[in-house]
Parts: sequence; structure tokens; C-alpha cells
Amino acid sequence: MSEHIPVMLPSAIEALAIRAGGVYVDATFGAGGHTRAILDRLQGGRAIALDADPSAAARAAQITDDRFTFVHANFRELDAVLQHLQLQQVDGVLFDLGVSSMQLDDPQRGFTLSRPAALDMRMNPQLGESAYDVLSTASERELARIFFEYGEERSARRIARAIVNRRERNALPQTTAEFAGMIAGIVQQPGRRERIHPATRAFQALRIVVNDELGALREGLDQAIGRLKEGGRVVAISFHSLEDRIVKRTLRDDERVDVGVRRPRLPSEQEIADNPRSRSAKMRVAERNALL
Repeated sequence: MSEHIPVMLPSAIEALAIRAGGVYVDATFGAGGHTRAILDRLQGGRAIALDADPSAAARAAQITDDRFTFVHANFRELDAVLQHLQLQQVDGVLFDLGVSSMQLDDPQRGFTLSRPAALDMRMNPQLGESAYDVLSTASERELARIFFEYGEERSARRIARAIVNRRERNALPQTTAEFAGMIAGIVQQPGRRERIHPATRAFQALRIVVNDELGALREGLDQAIGRLKEGGRVVAISFHSLEDRIVKRTLRDDERVDVGVRRPRLPSEQEIADNPRSRSAKMRVAERNALL
């Protein structure tokens, strides 16, 4: 199992501009690296962490600090969580988007192409439809839209047609490995070496639609901005263009926040060498302006 290294940790903590007695939300707890760094910089104050994945609760239980509260919830439920905790405003909210290394390391979750597992891909395996359910029920037109819109896959129509044909023959792939092999057979060009696995874009598309990741991001950002104190910061680390586009436009267009540097902050060459997962990361920051 690979060691989980928080992406852009020093930069994210610096961007939050932590106030010693402030209240901060880590909207994506994961392994808790960002949360621990926040707690290290607080004197008093409070850290709230959310995670949609129920397995995060066991990792959160390892933090024995009275200033820390973990809630099993998607960040699109931020308003409800803060209301339950009787917190009207917070000093900062951090989003570290995408799939964690723990989820990738667990083959049973169906997030990775490298090992055979059930086609699941749910952040919360207790809720909603799995990836296999989507492949089993969506129309050819809807499948093509999913792969094109969420995976930016140029072969979206061919993939959708192949899935429906396999479905009609009761030969739909049952595992991640079978699905990845099917996609590779459709999109891979003979003699051409690709930087990423040919099924990567299709996997991303399925994962996004299964978890409604982009809808959750829009809602989570809006709620985070609405809960910030004046001068409070929202920090978002994204890993692909669809996420970054939503973060960029939301922070740019929301009159409640000011964006200082419009270009995203990127990981250093040293961090990319130490943590290859960070190579596609982009971090954007906005500060709450005078409250209306």
C-alpha cells in the first residue's frame, strides 16, 4: 500500500492564513494530513473534517484532540453539518478534490484500473448506483454524453455503442479489469504509446457521474463561501480540468469573495518528484470580502 502524502500541504496551509483561535473545515478528510496541519497551527480554535467515505471515520478516530470533530458527510452537506454543530461562520474551508490514495489502494472500491474488482466507484458504497448499474441501465446516447462530457473522451460514441452491444449479448464487463480491457481495445491505436492508460478518461467519467462530483463541488463551494467570516479563505485543490473550471468560475464570479492572483498555484518540481500524484494539481484561493 502506498503512503498517502497530502498534496500541496505547505501551500494549502499558507493559503488558509490560519488564525490561532479560528474555526476551519477540511471538507475532504482523507487520511487527515491537512487536518493535522491545521490543528498544529491552532491555539484553541477548532477543526471540523468531513468525508463522504465511511472508511475515513476509523482514520479520524486516531486524532485524539478535543478541538477536532469528524462528520461522515459529503461536502455538499456543509450547511447542514455546521448548523448541527451550531456554527454560523468559519474562518476557512479547504477542498482537496478527487480520489484519495487509500481509495485507489483498496481494489474492492473499483477506482483503479490496475487490479480486478467490482465496478463500483462510489465514494460512499452505502448510497446510490454503482458504475456497473450505470453501464447496465443508461441509454447509448446517455453513455456517450457521460464519456464525452465528464471524460473528454473523443471515442465516446464508439465506447457507448460497444457497451450497449455487450449488454444486449449479456456480456457486459463485470470487473474493472474487464472494462479497462474493453475500452483499451476500442480507443488504443496500434503502435502508439500513451502517457496514461487508454481507459483513464472513461474511468474518470464514470466515477464523476456515479458520485455527482461536479454537482457536489458547485454546492459545496457555494455553501463554503456563504459560511466564511470576513477575511476567511476558501482553498480548493483540483486534479482535472472539469473540477478546476468550476472552481475558477465560481470564485471569479461570486461577488462575496475576492480572488487575488487569478492564475492557479502549482506544485513545485520537488513536490512532483516526491509525490507524483501532485503533478496535475491546481490550487485556487479566494477571500471573503466585507459581509453584506
